[in-house]
Amino acid sequence: MAGIAPHWNEFETRDALAASLADAVADTLRAAISRRGEAFLAVSGGSTPGRFFAALSREELDWGKVTVTLVDERFVPETSSRSNASLAKANLLQNAASAARFAPLFQEATSVEDGARLAESALKPLPWPLDAAILGMGGDGHTASFFPDAAGLDALLDPASSRLVMPVHSDSAGEPRLTLTLPALVGAGLVVIHIEGAEKRNVIEAALATDKALPISTVIDRAPRAAEIYWAP
Repeated sequence: MAGIAPHWNEFETRDALAASLADAVADTLRAAISRRGEAFLAVSGGSTPGRFFAALSREELDWGKVTVTLVDERFVPETSSRSNASLAKANLLQNAASAARFAPLFQEATSVEDGARLAESALKPLPWPLDAAILGMGGDGHTASFFPDAAGLDALLDPASSRLVMPVHSDSAGEPRLTLTLPALVGAGLVVIHIEGAEKRNVIEAALATDKALPISTVIDRAPRAAEIYWAP
């Protein structure tokens, strides 16, 4: 399926990107609160969103009406240094944003499959669809935990999936992961792909032009509204 071409937002510095993205996300959350009384945001992990998290945490809005979750998570507890939840809590859920509700993906379970089922049960009552999904991208073209070598990648990227959360096994990812499914992510009112550096720009440009097998290509193509790419060198 040929999707809608994404919209590029280019910045000279990463600080400028973070400030602009924080403003855009805050505007989206404010509009959602005004429209339906609450807002729902999913964010990525890793080191890239640190500046954006800090800028967003200082935005003035009714954070008590915002729920924050993750687009994906390693199957590790928050006490782990590899936990995306711990990064979000330390960098985003601070300042004004400390009033937001946090909905983790990781649940104590004997397997990542059981963990995914528990996470889905916990997330189902939340105010779907997402108002904003802020995705990153790896140098291999993965986004969320849609790794190119993931077992059952087609199921993870199934646009008709009824699942919200699925387990991921991928040699390149290391430990098992939990991820929101494709329809849960692209159903967001605002879908953002936040990338930095020349290497990732080259990957996403190739994905858009020729390498349609990359997971990031599927996410962009399946988004019912144009995805917003935020990039700085």
